[in-house]
Amino acid sequence: MAQEGRRGGRGARRAERTSHAVHALPALVRRIPVYEVLNDEGLEMIHDASLAILEEIGIDFRDAESLAIWKEQGADVQGERVHVPRDLLMKLVEQAPSEITMNARNPERTVTIGGARTAFGPTYGSPFVRMADGARRYGTLDDLAVFHKLAHMAPAMHNTGSVTCEPTDSPVSRRHLHITASALRHSDKPFMGPVTAPERAEDAVTMVGIVMGDDFVRKNCVMTCILNCNSPLVWDETMLGAMKVYARNNQASIAAPFTLAGANTPASTVATTAELNAEALAAIAFTQAVNPGSPVIYGNFLATVSMKTGAPMTGNSECALMNFMIGQLARKYGVPWRSSGMITGAKTCDAQAGYESAFNMLPILLAGANYVMHTAGWSEAGLTANLAKFMIDAEQMQMIYKLGQGLRFDDVPEALASIRDIGPGGHFLGTAHTQAHFQDAFFMSDLADNNSFEQWQLDGEKDMAARGLEAAKKALEGYEQPSLDPAIEEALAAFIARRESEIPGSFE
Repeated sequence: MAQEGRRGGRGARRAERTSHAVHALPALVRRIPVYEVLNDEGLEMIHDASLAILEEIGIDFRDAESLAIWKEQGADVQGERVHVPRDLLMKLVEQAPSEITMNARNPERTVTIGGARTAFGPTYGSPFVRMADGARRYGTLDDLAVFHKLAHMAPAMHNTGSVTCEPTDSPVSRRHLHITASALRHSDKPFMGPVTAPERAEDAVTMVGIVMGDDFVRKNCVMTCILNCNSPLVWDETMLGAMKVYARNNQASIAAPFTLAGANTPASTVATTAELNAEALAAIAFTQAVNPGSPVIYGNFLATVSMKTGAPMTGNSECALMNFMIGQLARKYGVPWRSSGMITGAKTCDAQAGYESAFNMLPILLAGANYVMHTAGWSEAGLTANLAKFMIDAEQMQMIYKLGQGLRFDDVPEALASIRDIGPGGHFLGTAHTQAHFQDAFFMSDLADNNSFEQWQLDGEKDMAARGLEAAKKALEGYEQPSLDPAIEEALAAFIARRESEIPGSFE
């Protein structure tokens, strides 16, 4: 009976902490120092190496209009190869804004990134899912809606992402319409737009204009998008097409070289960083050539390649070191930068998933990243969006957020006074200071099990994955869809119907 009473009391406190009314944390303002691995000489060496790559080797821009834009700017264009003089490159990069405000349809969810500010978003682009039944299968629109709802309710998720999982029950040619609609309907936080074709990016701009107002969208950033360089040194027509659309519409592009160190970069962390820095700088400069002052984020995706199997590896010392270097470079250029958080090659919520995710995320926080993608749900090297891991990671991000806030001193006089009041041999559980601060003094996990073995048995001997799935179920039961004006919903549905009638749809 005593155990049941204890469990009930803990359950009541847990219920109070886990109410599913949306409590969105503002963008993290980091109050811990950044960690830097490069001295001034090392930083300049990488910077100069990157500029030499773009001047002497050049970079391919495989799009006719993009080549014309570079030529007009004064770059040396030879076929698809662009040689960018360093003075021109840095003149353009300097036009990129140092901060970006990601406007949400609910102004209370709007966040600003850059400088000491950091925002988090969930995993992105997985073709497979593991949902409540634990089976690995292709994702659907219903699965995507589940992830959008959970990201909406997660306090430390500032952006609901976009294609958390690929909804394979929708034809590729029309899929972007339903992905964008799901993000707009199931959350009022900022989100990410499609990049698989310029016309799909245009559709997303139109859709968010229907919801938030065309004039507002023209003047404000409401979407980010992820654009990957085809390393080494190729920006292809598809990515450039979407990049131009977003830049011209004042929406934020994330210029992200996709790094598989040792395969598409040299087998050296420093040389890899020089290459990806060149690729990112070329894209940042290009967005400013398209539309000076348009928002852009210095991006990356970092993995090393196993020389045993060829598989990508994350959550390792080399990725941590590269994140530290990239942070220093981005601060040198005065632009916000993005990284990838809770990523792992693990297939389940096992020890590998835990240590790789944590070892990847902590250095990113210490490196001072401004926008961190893949902070909830990533598994199997990104191939699978895992529901249980989504909930586990989302809670971990609240702990990362608290760590990033650093130390507080406002209550120290009261806390020190309680030591005087209690004296030797007492306890602090009943002091006024403890009663006032116990809810927020220490991070208290709702998923981790730190109880006795006997209590764990009484609770069903559940592992972390089982508790994560239970948390997802409870959260979804309490989900309330953000309101959307009926006239706006009607206009959005009409646009989707019209575009579907215009776009051929086929699963072949």
